[in-house]
Amino acid sequence: MCMFPARAAMPTRPRSCSHPSGGSPAGFELLIIDEADRLKTTALEQFRDHYDRSRLGMILIGMPGIEKRLARYPQLYSRIGFVHEYRTLSADELVFVLQHHWSKLSLTLSADDFTDAEALAAVARITGGNFRLVQRLFAQIQRIMEINTLSTITREVVETARESLVIGSL
Repeated sequence: MCMFPARAAMPTRPRSCSHPSGGSPAGFELLIIDEADRLKTTALEQFRDHYDRSRLGMILIGMPGIEKRLARYPQLYSRIGFVHEYRTLSADELVFVLQHHWSKLSLTLSADDFTDAEALAAVARITGGNFRLVQRLFAQIQRIMEINTLSTITREVVETARESLVIGSL
């Protein structure tokens, strides 16, 4: 069983992943449990029991602090193989991700272009390198560009997209 405390999360429904052939590789299945920090002790115990009775691998994803909480339950915590904390994107990683988003809109991100550099700086300031927030922000950027038939991502477009997100104060 693995635990991954993470700032980014996926949908809350557990999903079982299996091999394309219908079975699972080497007879193992993987259960990914997102927002595990929100589970009550009873639910965590049920997952532990299921883990004990099967060849099921588990990944628990939750907010920082989940490891300390789970450490209070020795029977569960003793089954955790390792912990990985996701960090924010570096400047280079952010540029790489943004280049992908720009290309999905048939645009090219150029750090030498003043408008692109301004937009990039706005995205970096708003998201702080949080991958999940970058994804959410870009969904809004794309929506704004389509509604207004725009062909350039500007600082103003990024700021307008930010206004439609619930992310707290900057």
